[in-house]
Amino acid sequence: MLYSVLADMNDELPSALRLERLVQTIQTQFNCGAVGLLAIDDDALKLVSAKGLVHEALGRRFKISEHPRFAAILSRREPILFEPHIPLPDPYDGLLDDRAGEPLLVHDCLGMSLYIEGKLWGAITLDAIEDTFTEESIDILSRYALLIQTCIRMTQLEKDNKSLRQLSIASGQRTAIQTEQEIIGQSEPIRKLMQELNVIADANLPVLLLGETGVGKDLFAQHIHRHSKRSHKSMIHVNCAALPENLAESELFGHVKGAFSGAETERPGRFEAAHGGTIFLDEVGELSLNIQAKLLRTLQNGEIQRLGADKSKKVDVRIIAATNRDLKASTLDGSFRIDLYHRLSVYPIHIPPLRERGKDILMLAGYFLEFNRTRLGLRGIRLTKEAEQALMAYDWPGNVRELEHIISRAAIKMLGGGASRNSILSIEPQYLDIVNNQPVIFNQAEAQPSIFVTPPASRKPAIQPMNEALRIFQQDLVQAALEQSGQNWANAARLLDMDASNLHKLAKRLGMK
Repeated sequence: MLYSVLADMNDELPSALRLERLVQTIQTQFNCGAVGLLAIDDDALKLVSAKGLVHEALGRRFKISEHPRFAAILSRREPILFEPHIPLPDPYDGLLDDRAGEPLLVHDCLGMSLYIEGKLWGAITLDAIEDTFTEESIDILSRYALLIQTCIRMTQLEKDNKSLRQLSIASGQRTAIQTEQEIIGQSEPIRKLMQELNVIADANLPVLLLGETGVGKDLFAQHIHRHSKRSHKSMIHVNCAALPENLAESELFGHVKGAFSGAETERPGRFEAAHGGTIFLDEVGELSLNIQAKLLRTLQNGEIQRLGADKSKKVDVRIIAATNRDLKASTLDGSFRIDLYHRLSVYPIHIPPLRERGKDILMLAGYFLEFNRTRLGLRGIRLTKEAEQALMAYDWPGNVRELEHIISRAAIKMLGGGASRNSILSIEPQYLDIVNNQPVIFNQAEAQPSIFVTPPASRKPAIQPMNEALRIFQQDLVQAALEQSGQNWANAARLLDMDASNLHKLAKRLGMK
């Protein structure tokens, strides 16, 4: 093993590949079922590299307080061997990559904490489904500790680091699998995107994030801000689709006392709150032409004018905008100003849809599975091979947000069907609500192919007060539009042919918000 690892450290290998070979060498040396290299992130451990585990395990975030074995490993410097059949559940139960049916349980487990520059970095774990490790295994792993830690340290120092560019120590930095706000993925589109974001972050240019609904544009905006020179200041998030038309100017630029009925005090706007930092204009394509003109002035001159004020005020704000619309097409039909479009799209960035991200789908599914395991108090929850294939074959019109909802529903449906919280739940394809590459929505409107919810023609509606009937109809209609649009309010408003701000008001009046 020593020669193999040293040879890899001497070669010019991508860091991710070097760690992968390290883990594979350890797996071969100890002849075990699985090896995991985990980095600490706040109160959790995250797999940086692994062999012998299902791919979705790479997306899981194991809270240390919920996993006694991990807590025990991190509590000491020396390796620790867990006796077979001890009552402590293993975090990898059901996640070994050899699933012929029933989930495999870990039988033998050996682990050791890892330190980089004197600071706790994470751990390495070795697992097997039969008697494998001995007292001699503890000694061997202890002798390899320095070699393993040196290999990890090298990945932090390499200038050409790509896949582990943000490999963490316990100070709060992140791994390439995930940044601070859960950007999870190892696919080539995501790697290229993250490299581009890291380059543009330090530039003070306006950025326009483009992508379908549900791809997580807000998370990428946060990543840009956190890695910019403005990270010590606030990033103010503005949902442009939710701004009421009559209050949009006041919300963005502020107002003086008496500027309009109800303006009893002077109030700064979002741009002033973002002074020195970043403002994120989400769904910027939903702004009215009137507000677009005022926004253009701010971009051109770096000035804002509070509603009702005589003088303008200088602001230093970086703008990141996002939209799922084709803004260039909107300039042609006159719904978006072409001069504002050019100001916002100094550096456009396309966020890839989930269907183009390959096995990132499984990693994200693993993240949501572990989240639901914790939330629902389950011993374990996993995907069967058939369920994995169903997820990989699906088109994901609602992207990451849709995947999150599908996994959450599947977990709840299994419990509702009588599954025990003390067992390892195996999600079969039928629980994923995906049939023939189409999502299945289990609600009152399930049988309706359109968003419009109407009583069957063969039945007369029950007599009830007109206001109550109208309220129920509107609730069903709005809910169906939201489901068809992937919970995107702006898209739902377009389906219903109404202004987005009016839809938000209607939903609030109906008790849906």
